[in-house]
Amino acid sequence: MNTYFCYMSKTFLSLLFSLLGVIINAQNIKSVQLRQLEDNNFSTIVPLGTVLELSFDDLDADSKDYAYRIEHMTHDWKKSRLLSSQFIDGFDENTIIDVTNSFNTFQSYTHYAVRIPNVNTVITKSGNYLLSVLNDDDKVIFTRKFVLYENAATIGVNVIRSRNAKTVNTQQTVEFTVNHPKLRINNPSQEVNVVILKNENWNEKITNIQPTFFRQNQLKYTYANKTNFWGGNEYLNFDSKLIRNRSLNVVKIEMKDIFHHYLYPYNYNPSLTYRFNPDINGQFVIRTLEGNDPNTEADYAMMHFTLYADEPFVDKEVHVYGAFNNFIIDEETKLEYDFEDSSYKAAILLKQGFYNYTFATIDNYGNVNTNDVNGTFFQTENQYTVITYFKPFGGLYDRVVGVGTGFYNQDR
Repeated sequence: MNTYFCYMSKTFLSLLFSLLGVIINAQNIKSVQLRQLEDNNFSTIVPLGTVLELSFDDLDADSKDYAYRIEHMTHDWKKSRLLSSQFIDGFDENTIIDVTNSFNTFQSYTHYAVRIPNVNTVITKSGNYLLSVLNDDDKVIFTRKFVLYENAATIGVNVIRSRNAKTVNTQQTVEFTVNHPKLRINNPSQEVNVVILKNENWNEKITNIQPTFFRQNQLKYTYANKTNFWGGNEYLNFDSKLIRNRSLNVVKIEMKDIFHHYLYPYNYNPSLTYRFNPDINGQFVIRTLEGNDPNTEADYAMMHFTLYADEPFVDKEVHVYGAFNNFIIDEETKLEYDFEDSSYKAAILLKQGFYNYTFATIDNYGNVNTNDVNGTFFQTENQYTVITYFKPFGGLYDRVVGVGTGFYNQDR
């Protein structure tokens, strides 16, 4: 019995240390980007054959061996039935060989990059894809989603103010039409699935909706409430392209082991009214004015966030929220309440660049709310993306046959 207990204890400790190693490693991974090669294009929903580049930094700066793995998924992000040979010419898993060290930075790091497709990996099918990065022990360090689509259907998207009297000032309604003259759809309720994304954030989506009208070669989705989204508010922003000098919305800079940038505080106002402020819908751009290659010459700074509130939110945590960490809520993004000056505060290590962010609350049930702090307004300029999946009876996988986008227009 003692031998068995000793064995189980060693096994548990081994698993625990392995898990802790993955968590620590993941914390040292920063600035993950999966982007097209076009400047200021943040979409990972692209036509089949488009080149996407995955890049990230490892703050350990020790040139680890990382690999990427690509998996084909169903419309609801479960592993599909396809074998890798059925959706990839080449290999679904490869080592990342584009590795460079940072140059002339206070925070040392190693920069990794890989483009897909490449000579080893060519994707041949449309659909949802999960891109995973693995360490030496084949442990998943992080994942990113992307979608490859065909142009087999045309999607028309219209975004309007909510028609519901209760939410007319706070929500937006998405209507859309799927035109499919090239596809024979016999049973739309079984063969077609659609997803509506707000600002390409997979945490804000609507699924499981059926067409409201059927016409020859056309499906119409015109709901009064079922396709409503909270308008939210425009994102806040800052620019840290200058590591030693103040830039946009940076009020103070201190040099410690690295540079610390203090952002202008945000004041919580429950009576806030809408004010237009152009944004990039929560995204970020790595850039520096103090080097030629932002991939390896942009430095890291500790960014200090402050949110003034007369009292803390009851039974809710407050977090910094944005694409800088794939809209994930974790301990690093949590703000702590300081009773001495009635404010929430957090410090997050971020690479130089232009960032959008907002503040989100999370309750005891894990519900994330981006409207508690900044409010929600029907005028907010959001982008909505409709993804249409088609799997005919007997089909092996969900094709993405069309994608459409729409924006709210205040002048309507």
